Amino acid sequence: MRRFYLIGFLILVAFDTFAQVCFKLTANAAMPPETDIAWLVRVVSSPWVYCAIACYIGAFFTWMTLLEHAPIGPAFAASHLEVISVMALSVVIFGEHVGAPQLIGCALIIAGIVCLAISETNGDKPPV
Repeated sequence: MRRFYLIGFLILVAFDTFAQVCFKLTANAAMPPETDIAWLVRVVSSPWVYCAIACYIGAFFTWMTLLEHAPIGPAFAASHLEVISVMALSVVIFGEHVGAPQLIGCALIIAGIVCLAISETNGDKPPV
C-alpha cells in the first residue's frame, strides 16, 4: 500500500506541477496581458493552455483515486508538495530567483507533511 501512495502522490505532484508550468508558458505566449479579444485569441491558440487543462484533469482523477485509500490529513498536506516542485522548475525553466523566505516556506511545508504522517502512523497518540 505504501508503494501505491508513493506512486500516486508522485503522479499527482507531476500533474499539478506541469499544469502550473504550462499556465506560465501560456501567459508568456499571450503577452502582453490586455482586456481584448486579441489577448483571448492568443491564450486559446497556445497549445500550453490545453496541456494545462489536461494536467488538471489528470490531477483530479489521481486525487480522487488517492482519496479512496489515503488518510485525508497526510494526503491533503502531501498534495501541496507541488508548491516546492513548481518553485524548483521555475528556477530551472524561467530563471526565477529563490530567496530565504521561499526556502523557509519549503521547509515548513515538508515539516508539516512529516508531522501529519507521523501523527497518522501513531494513531494520533501523543509521543512518549
